Amino acid sequence: MRLSELAEKELIEVENGARYGYLAESECLFDTKTGKIHGFELTAPMRLPFAKKKQEHVFIPWDEILLIGEDRILFQKIRMKKYDRK
Repeated sequence: MRLSELAEKELIEVENGARYGYLAESECLFDTKTGKIHGFELTAPMRLPFAKKKQEHVFIPWDEILLIGEDRILFQKIRMKKYDRK
């Protein structure tokens, strides 16, 4: 499957059903030498509509993705920290 096909899919956390938008809205982090995908970084969804506009970044490691379906990508959990880009 091509990355452009993955970009059209919606990211959903399995545990609570939270929607994190589409993969196209994320940044793909990968090893430039091998092409191996480490994961995706995106902005966390706002919990309350009138909450302060502080945005948190979420990193979804590739190994936490459970299922890539026709319309959605289901992942197990999220780490609420930025990926260390070494």
